[in-house]
Amino acid sequence: MKKNCLLLFTIIGFIVNVHAQGNVIKAYKKTSVMVPMRDGVKLFTMILTPVGAASAVPVLITRTPYGADMDVPDGSSFDFADFGGYYGDMAKEGYYFIFQDIRGKYKSEGNMEIHQPLTHAKQPGTIDESTDTWDTVDWLIKNLQNNNGKAGILGISYPGWLALTGSVDPHPAMKAASEQACMGDLFMGDDFHHNGAFRLSYGMEYSYEIEHDKTTDSDFPFPQFDLFNWYLNLGSLKNVNEQYFHNSIPTWNNFTKHPNYDSFWQKNSPLSYVDRPQIPMLHVGGYYDQEDINGPQLMYRHMEQKDSFNRNYICLGPWNHGQWRSDNADSLGKIAFGSKTGTWFHALQKKWFDYWLKGIGDGKFDEAYCFQTGSNQWKTYETWPPKDAVKKRLYANANGTCDFSKPTAPTGFVSYISDPKKPVPYRTQPIEATYGEGSRWRPWQVEDQRFVSSRPDVASFTAATLTSDLTVTGSIVAHLFASTSGSDADWVVKLIDVYPDQDKHNLLMSGYELPVAMEVFRGRFRKSFSNPSPLEPNKPEEFVINLHDINHTFKKGHKLMIQIQSTWFPVIDRNPQKYVPNIFEAKESDFIRAEQRIYCNSNMATYIELPVMNK
Repeated sequence: MKKNCLLLFTIIGFIVNVHAQGNVIKAYKKTSVMVPMRDGVKLFTMILTPVGAASAVPVLITRTPYGADMDVPDGSSFDFADFGGYYGDMAKEGYYFIFQDIRGKYKSEGNMEIHQPLTHAKQPGTIDESTDTWDTVDWLIKNLQNNNGKAGILGISYPGWLALTGSVDPHPAMKAASEQACMGDLFMGDDFHHNGAFRLSYGMEYSYEIEHDKTTDSDFPFPQFDLFNWYLNLGSLKNVNEQYFHNSIPTWNNFTKHPNYDSFWQKNSPLSYVDRPQIPMLHVGGYYDQEDINGPQLMYRHMEQKDSFNRNYICLGPWNHGQWRSDNADSLGKIAFGSKTGTWFHALQKKWFDYWLKGIGDGKFDEAYCFQTGSNQWKTYETWPPKDAVKKRLYANANGTCDFSKPTAPTGFVSYISDPKKPVPYRTQPIEATYGEGSRWRPWQVEDQRFVSSRPDVASFTAATLTSDLTVTGSIVAHLFASTSGSDADWVVKLIDVYPDQDKHNLLMSGYELPVAMEVFRGRFRKSFSNPSPLEPNKPEEFVINLHDINHTFKKGHKLMIQIQSTWFPVIDRNPQKYVPNIFEAKESDFIRAEQRIYCNSNMATYIELPVMNK
């Protein structure tokens, strides 16, 4: 959900005196206005106008909480030679580009609180992001000279959610949208919680950044660089307010008051106020999005159920959060993709908006554009996930192996001791501030997992070497049979691609353990996310965990691995492992060691369900 509108500042590098030649637009002029909303609040809006456009052009809007303005005078003209493909490919042929501060942030009037639900439909007369978008479009269409009467909206991360909400009950001129890395359900799978497990470092740092000072983004004043021990020494989550925030951060206060999936989280979920695509929608997401991996996948599926006019499409790539805005996007961390996937996406985005806003092209779009990692090629599908995938079960065995045959022994398990005072780090130290100097937050989801493989509190199950390629396309679902000696537990499950011991393609990647899919589940929510209940000590239970959509080829000579652990710190807060009604109020004495057992036998067989493609 982070400040991907920074691309606005990086794509415009300098001011020059330029002019338009023919139909190719080479210059845009900046102006700023305060656009009035229906309640009288005015929103700061920066307008980039194509200079010398030969015909009327459409309006393309990005709304943001991260600052829409540039530190250059109004009336300045900008050269697009170094503009970058994300906007630049479209800019050459003429668009109005609009960037707006949402109410309560930077130069806009009003008040802001993170991710508020849409209310105008059920409470007539109320104001929300949909009505603000409607009012903005209405003003722009009426006041921008030489516009063609059509508008679109796009954005990445929080601006992606704003694109999603802006497409609900849209202005008649709003013809197309692209939500990209939008935040979906904030309790189930994006930003602040995953399956009820609280995302501590991200949730604390992001809520402070957005809400500490409405006029800017604020970095929490950490006293050290490596924050692993700082978060460990923080102790109970109740210490955040008692020692640092002092109830001044509204979103953090909501975390503490709503530890379960109650009406607060339910009404804040887009599932409750977005039911169908009212205009053409292109959902865009990344398999390795460290912030909003779930939103695009979730909202595509949800809206697809009522897509009666074929308006709903999806594009998934090998990206972290918003990486597709880059012209290259040819790698992430040490994982190479074999091509400039960003450039490929920019062409698709241009085709999308050119058709809906300019009438250019035939309007034929594939339902799903999904990059296939491992084989490093783009694939298209008539449905997503594809219907021709065959579900196979990869079983964990008590001897530390895994294969596609169900265990035959009636007993068998693997156990480890989980100690919340000695948690497993989610990536190698140092663990820097999420957006601090030198932070490695963005690529962490492709980090080599060998740094935890030898820990006694991590269970690994490795398959035999593949004799042929294995392609897995669609939703990955883990079925974990487990027990704990405590009364609550977290379960972190990973599906890993293990590279050959000696990789002939890249010797430096030999033995690399690439996490293809990972997810966490808080045990207390196994029956209900709204009404949690303690686990019965030492009682085996089944935990079903969705690891999200992937499209990956495990290459011949590689191995599959299942990895399971119970701490993932500090991206996930420490589960006390003793059930307490509200983890945000846990005492130090509630944090206990526990024995975790993973069952691998004919009666209780732990497995990951894989949708395997036969061709």
